[in-house]
Amino acid sequence: MSENIIPVITGENGRKKLKCEISHSSKIQGTAILQTKKNVLNSLHELFDKLTGKKVFLQLISAFNGHPEDGLRGKTGRPAYLEKCNTTLPAAPLQEGEVQFQISFDWEEEIGVPGAFTIRNDHHGEFFLKSLTLEHVPGHGSIHFDCHSWVYPAKFYQKDRVFFSNKTYLPYNTPVPLRKYREEELENLRGDGKGELHEADRIYDYAYYNDLGDHKHVRPVLGGCLDRPYPRRVRTGRGPVDSDPRNESRLPLLKSLSIYVPRDERFSLSKNEDFLLNSFKALTQLSGPELKSLFDKEFYSFKDVLTLYTEGIKLPDGPLHASLEMINMIFGSGRKFPSPQVIQADESAWSSDEEFARELLAGVNPVSICRLEEFPPKSKLNHERFGDQNSSITKEHIENKLHGMIIEEAIEKNKLFILDYHDVLMPFLRLINETSTKVYATRTLLFLKEDGTLKPLAIELSLPHPGGDQFGAVSNVYTPAEHGIEGSIWKLAKAYVAINDSGFHQLISHWLRTHAVIEPFVIATNRQLSVLHPVYKLLHPHFRDTLYINALARQVLINAEGVLEATVFPGKYSMEMSSAVYKDWIFTDQALPEDLKKRGMAVEDENSPNGLRLMIEDYPFAVDGLEIWSAIKKWVKQYSSFYYKTNDMVRQDSELQSWWKEIQEKGHGDKKDELWWPRMQTCEELIEICTIIIWIASALHAAINFGQYPYGGYLPNRPTISRRLMPEKGSADFKELESNFEEAFFKTVTAKPLALLGISLVEILSMHSADEEYLGQRTPGWTSDAEPLQAFKKFQETLEGIGDRILDRNRDTRLKNRSGPVNVPYTLLFPASEEGLTGKGIPNSISI
Repeated sequence: MSENIIPVITGENGRKKLKCEISHSSKIQGTAILQTKKNVLNSLHELFDKLTGKKVFLQLISAFNGHPEDGLRGKTGRPAYLEKCNTTLPAAPLQEGEVQFQISFDWEEEIGVPGAFTIRNDHHGEFFLKSLTLEHVPGHGSIHFDCHSWVYPAKFYQKDRVFFSNKTYLPYNTPVPLRKYREEELENLRGDGKGELHEADRIYDYAYYNDLGDHKHVRPVLGGCLDRPYPRRVRTGRGPVDSDPRNESRLPLLKSLSIYVPRDERFSLSKNEDFLLNSFKALTQLSGPELKSLFDKEFYSFKDVLTLYTEGIKLPDGPLHASLEMINMIFGSGRKFPSPQVIQADESAWSSDEEFARELLAGVNPVSICRLEEFPPKSKLNHERFGDQNSSITKEHIENKLHGMIIEEAIEKNKLFILDYHDVLMPFLRLINETSTKVYATRTLLFLKEDGTLKPLAIELSLPHPGGDQFGAVSNVYTPAEHGIEGSIWKLAKAYVAINDSGFHQLISHWLRTHAVIEPFVIATNRQLSVLHPVYKLLHPHFRDTLYINALARQVLINAEGVLEATVFPGKYSMEMSSAVYKDWIFTDQALPEDLKKRGMAVEDENSPNGLRLMIEDYPFAVDGLEIWSAIKKWVKQYSSFYYKTNDMVRQDSELQSWWKEIQEKGHGDKKDELWWPRMQTCEELIEICTIIIWIASALHAAINFGQYPYGGYLPNRPTISRRLMPEKGSADFKELESNFEEAFFKTVTAKPLALLGISLVEILSMHSADEEYLGQRTPGWTSDAEPLQAFKKFQETLEGIGDRILDRNRDTRLKNRSGPVNVPYTLLFPASEEGLTGKGIPNSISI
């Protein structure tokens, strides 16, 4: 290419504008990487044939030269069409199904340096545009456009799609010719709030949780009222249910996977979607009566459960009814479940008191245990409505187990801890127990021993007073025993606690506090922050697949009669209960240091690492988590400091302020009047906000999700439903408990068909896909700014060091909570992982 470049400084905003005198025959060569729908085209050659021949054209947009008569909107170049396949090796290896196209742009003097391009698709089908790279742009060199978006036929758009280069700009320093394109793109993404949305739409908008029930199975609307507050979900615009205009109609079961989310939020083509999507299809069928007819109603022994992993599941002989074909996908005859980690080293160690307590620190739900600060434990429930709900545990129950201490001394020395689900469950317990479920509200007290492990001291099982809520609770207290009927009763008491913990984990720790609370941030980020914005670029990888997995959950998991209602004890009151807990949700408390302090598990100490001293030094979730938290915060600080030099820059950033305002007033609109929201007035507030968002979406979700199958894939360790209460002395159930504990145990906990459904669910949720992106991984070319790239490299190195230290701690035999009696090393916060059921790895986002 012949060229004669003469740079000219224009002085506008202190920027250099390049004016080039170049032969009209000069060309800029580009390479576009595209992908199309899986199985739609037979070969890459077919893709080439479909998209060449003036079917797809691009036009460059000037970053520095605008039309004076059109508000200085950037000038556009002549159309350039996709040409032949590019045989040059790309900088990064192509993924399966991707193809390179060459494209030649006429170099035009008035365009100068391009900052964006439009693309028009006149083919009848959509394609995925991964990137465009321009080479040898006069006066600039190469320019990369990181696109990663589906482009639909032009008839679906009012204006041609626009993509920006990987430059980063705050709103005020965006080159003037690009500003209108930036503003219009955000307007397009916000939409007008009207009508039903379809696959090709790119609209991010809000709605209440009014899509969980139907005319047969009514569920209350969540969100929009003080009684039932909830984070917002993405709007689909489907019409109302005929019988109740407040509720949105649901898709037919077989179309569940077609639920609307913006197309770019759906699973990628390279994701292992055959397994995931087919599994979700199967789950939609599994809670029906067909499932119960296929299997025996009960397990009868622990050995019976173990056959799931050694012999597999045997379906009835003969052809399956057509409606059961999906069931056969998961429960193919002879199919063996993978052996959960909790029983791989020892088939019975899970039942020990030490392991029961250790999993509160290093299991799948290590975020509920608290330090006990007063005795007996007090209830915060309204006394006028619920009467006396304070604990009935007395000194006589526990004082002989405190290694010579009195209770006051044990509290003062931070030796007593509690797992308390009493206040959460009691308001719903009478309703829940009117169904086939029979469950307690539990409190569990534990003592910290000198070796750093916990031992349970007492379990309190409480029910509402039969005379009415105002008369308080009826409670019984059980203490550890190893043998005889007392030992059997103690094991049942631990099972009731595990049932509470399993339900709370799935509905609150997992669904509400990660999936549901993050969704409004995903929506607001796409509505208010341009792809050019530094905070958009920072947060975008942490939102991958979240809208889609949440939409699927509303269709088949958390909906009325869905899988979660079938498999966790609150049943049809599950989502109502999560709404009640959301009333007390505080964004700033989701920061790991604040969470630990609020639960009394840590205190501030300037002489300790991370400024915190843990009350239990060997608390694997907290120890590993604080390292990850600090690494994220340091990375966010280094990144943000490059773009925001002063607090004024934060305050004057129009997009950032609109984003933060919308999160409070719309996304978490039921919380808008609460005063704990950071004000977004300083660089420090920006750093803390972004760190919390990334922590929730990555490490927190990983810690409470990917251990589900390792610990919960073995039903006796984490049962999810109770079908009968503790047997009373002299009853037939009591005699059965005396004579055959295992049979009595399995008649109490989850029945076999629903247990198989629950195990199948946690297997799916615990699975890493082949294309997962982990913390410290990003798409190459995500930014062109050198300092943020260098800071990210340091972040990657820090994470590698954390991974090494986690492995070192797991090898330290003095740290007994790292592996416990079951010999399962704590790796849930190990940053990286392989594909499959690994029990480790921190994905960037809530992607499953």
